[in-house]
Amino acid sequence: MSTLTTTTMTSQNDNLNLHKLKLHPSTGSNIVTINVGGQIFQTTDQTLTLAGPKSLFSQLSELTHPGPHFIDRDPELFSILLSLLRTGNLPSKAKSHDLQDLIEESKFYKIESLLVNSLSNPSQFDPFNLHKTLILPLNSRDTASAVATTPFGTLLVSHGSKITSFDWSLRKKSTALTQFTAIDSMLAISPNLVAAGATDFSGLQILDLEKKGFVLETLNWENVTKSGSTAQAIGSSNDMLFTSFESSRRNSNSIIVYDLKTFFPVTEIGHYEIFGSDLDSAIPATKLKWVESYNVLMAAGSHSGPSGVSGNVKFWDIRSGNVVWEFKEKVDCFSDITVSDSLSSIFKVGVNSGDVFNADMRKLGSEGHDSWVCLGDNTKVGNVRKEGIGCKIEAHGNQVFCSKGCDIELWSEVVLGSSRKREEGLPERVFRKNLMGRVKDMEGPRVTTLTFGGNKMFVTRKDQQSVEVWQSSVRGFELQKWV
Repeated sequence: MSTLTTTTMTSQNDNLNLHKLKLHPSTGSNIVTINVGGQIFQTTDQTLTLAGPKSLFSQLSELTHPGPHFIDRDPELFSILLSLLRTGNLPSKAKSHDLQDLIEESKFYKIESLLVNSLSNPSQFDPFNLHKTLILPLNSRDTASAVATTPFGTLLVSHGSKITSFDWSLRKKSTALTQFTAIDSMLAISPNLVAAGATDFSGLQILDLEKKGFVLETLNWENVTKSGSTAQAIGSSNDMLFTSFESSRRNSNSIIVYDLKTFFPVTEIGHYEIFGSDLDSAIPATKLKWVESYNVLMAAGSHSGPSGVSGNVKFWDIRSGNVVWEFKEKVDCFSDITVSDSLSSIFKVGVNSGDVFNADMRKLGSEGHDSWVCLGDNTKVGNVRKEGIGCKIEAHGNQVFCSKGCDIELWSEVVLGSSRKREEGLPERVFRKNLMGRVKDMEGPRVTTLTFGGNKMFVTRKDQQSVEVWQSSVRGFELQKWV
């Protein structure tokens, strides 16, 4: 057991147990001397308190005597963590140590959150320097069907009836077996709590991955005929969980809003009972995205019929239950669609053309405003080859990522001078495309999912039993150095 002790000339208590320390307000010198495994370190009270009130560093700052205080731990690892406290960054010498050793040491001192913040902070995401750094095998014959992440990079991957989770460092891996044959939609509520659903399995399940996939709750929706329902899409805000349901008979659909903490239903929006040949009502939402700055929920769905692919995009005010904006997709319906809160824009990839389109949310509802603006050459809208089938599009930060076969495009807004304005008085918006990664990064089958967590992008490909990790160097650090 590791111990922390205070050395004095007259003290009889040289071996204080760490868990029995009686702390008092610090007095005297601001300098604190620490003996770690026989090596002396000196720092200040102010530096130690940066670790947070529950950390052992903070306890050291509160000891009455300035030290030296003895800690029976590795001095080299302590030196790295002390540098992390002083600067907020890991020193370059950290690369010579095993990451798992640093993680375990940070847990001992109760400062793992500082280590996570240094190595997997979303603010460190650098889209223009992303490249493939790592491939995570799933140890399964099944390919990935859904991917979910937490803000600081915990990764959850469904493959077949299983969910494999990786911690933020991508080293610790565990797999849970579920009741599903295959999972179609998944959302990470926390690193160990996940919402999962399938189009062939009744209800939405809340699973505890720490308990090997134990079902904490099953959320169901029933229509007027009391038939069962399947989850078509899942989304969330800071305090709400959104689920799109379709009845098992496929004659009705609805979106249910739940409290994210209690999972109690809050309200129902977009309830449609289908009569006759009303195709628009027959389309359930297969993608849900919350737009925080507008306080609306985007719900989008599409349908393939004899006349082609059609769909609708609706933005719901969940407080009133009313549709704020709506798009009827007929000519070049979306193959995939997303919304960027930071750019105040909606983006889609056309199923016929394969082009990327943008709709400025600041102008929606303006009289005479043409909602969709093609960011490509706009010559393939009527293309019968359907070049956009299978393409994926996701917004992250101020960028938009679109997969085209095995390639990934990065779209960014170009800031123009204030003199270039449209008639509406808003600055003209121009987006430019860049191809991502190195040539060797794009080798392989078609991209099937794009997901973001921490400072990383996660990519899956058709028929591949693995997940690609794309990352830029964080002050010279890459996880591939440690995994």
